[in-house]
Parts: sequence; structure tokens; C-alpha cells
Amino acid sequence: MELRHLEYFVAVAEEQNFTRAAARLHIVQSAVSAAVKALERELGAQLLDRNSKRVLLTDAGAALLPRARIALDAARDAADAVAEVRGGLRGTLRLGTMISVGLVDLPALLGEFHRRHPGVLLRAGPAPSGSQGHLDALIERRLDLAFVSLPGPRPPGIELTRLTGSVIDLVVPDDHPFAGRGSVAIGELAGLDFIDFPVGFGNRAVVDRAFAAAGVPRHVTLQIADIGTGAEYVRHGLGIALLPRFVLDGAEGITALPVTGADLDWPLYLAIPADRAPGAAARAFIALVHEMT
Repeated sequence: MELRHLEYFVAVAEEQNFTRAAARLHIVQSAVSAAVKALERELGAQLLDRNSKRVLLTDAGAALLPRARIALDAARDAADAVAEVRGGLRGTLRLGTMISVGLVDLPALLGEFHRRHPGVLLRAGPAPSGSQGHLDALIERRLDLAFVSLPGPRPPGIELTRLTGSVIDLVVPDDHPFAGRGSVAIGELAGLDFIDFPVGFGNRAVVDRAFAAAGVPRHVTLQIADIGTGAEYVRHGLGIALLPRFVLDGAEGITALPVTGADLDWPLYLAIPADRAPGAAARAFIALVHEMT
């Protein structure tokens, strides 16, 4: 059984599409298809259902996938060990980022990592479903590390290291009745129209949890994905919002107020899987995060 065949199979299973898997692997689609068919012949079982619009795992494929990931991780660790002896890291670091981290200078962090370890390919990006999507990807071995911002207890199978955090404030237009106040109690926000982020995003989870704990109903009428533009939506009269304080510096036409009676702490964590040791590239990145934050 060739590791290359397992790598191609995992890529197709994760992408649920041969074309996207080939693009991810930087090879032609026919090579991916041939490798998966060769693996199926060797194992004597169909691994993928190709009859639907999406490529789906069969029962045999679902049984193979976690074991294929373990085998690829073991091969990566072996290559890392040799690379370390030779004096240079190699391989790929798969990092889950956030659309707007703010509290951490991510470009500077990634740039410094690249300068120190030019042989490591960085694959970094946000998840459409926010922090929860990153946690799912870590569990499924599709990511090595991720920046996440979910509140509450540690998710099963994940280790979290808190890096920093921010208070979440109420943001209203300057002409809003609340604008002249020093603070607002959470109970006063019942039934108002809110701009917020999709379920799964860390700041949305913080706010939903606070309102549920206070027993206060809330209406989200507009959902956005970029935390950096939240204040602009408020300024243009589309609703009010609860935003981390660090995104409000220099914003004009809006007023920020603390909310009393609620826990609105927005935490930023570095998350790693708890069921496996990080590879050499991941360990180097973890050390750099602690050095620079």
C-alpha cells in the first residue's frame, strides 16, 4: 500500500470532489482517480461512491479514512525527525485562522515563521463556519493547529492555550437613545434588532451564551462574516451590534458602551488536537506564537 495512494484518497474524501482534490494536490485529476482505483483494487473494496453530485465515502471508505490519516501523520513524523537531524524543517503546516484576529499580528507571525522555516509549506485560512469549523477540522485531522475563540469549557479532544482576549461592547449609532449612557444592562437589549455573525463564530457564541444565561431574548436580523466591518453596518443604521473592543479603535459615527449583568469576555486561543502529538513544524509554530504574543 503506497502512502501516495492514501494521501490522494484522504484528499478526495475531505474535498468530496476529485477536481478539488487534484487542485489541492497540484496534480492532474486523472492521476488522483487512478491512485484511488489502485487502492480500491488492492483492498478489494469500493471506498468512494461516485454516483452522486458529491463524492461520498462508502462504509469501507469511512473505516479506512481515520486510519489513513494516522498513517500519513506517522510518515510525516518520520520525515520531520530526519529533517531536524539535517538541520531544517520540511513538510506542511495546516493552520486555521480567523477572518480578523486583531489581537495577534498574524501577518507578522506567519512572515517570521516563513523566514525561520522556509522549507515548510504554510496552508492557512479561515473556515466558513468559524471557530467551530476549525475544531471539527482538528478532530478530523484536516488541520494541525487553529486560532479559535469559542467560550466555555474545553471541547472534547482539543487542548486550548489562551493567548489573549477582549471585552465585547454594545455598539450603537451616535444618534441612538443609548448613545448618551455610560452603560446598558443586558435586560434592556431584549427584542432589539442585532447585527451579528453566523452560528459557530466565537464572538457569536460568547454573545448567545450571555443572553441565554440572562434569560434575555435577542433578534439577529442581519448576519455578517467580517468582524472588521461590523461598526460600519451599525454606523449606517442597519442595527446595533456587540463587538470586541479591539475592532472599534478609530471608528466614527458609533458609540461603544459596556454591557452590565453579562459575561462578554471574548477569548482567543491556540487550539491543538489532544489525541496526537504535534509534528515538528507545528511545535515550531507553537513556540513562535508564545514568543511573539
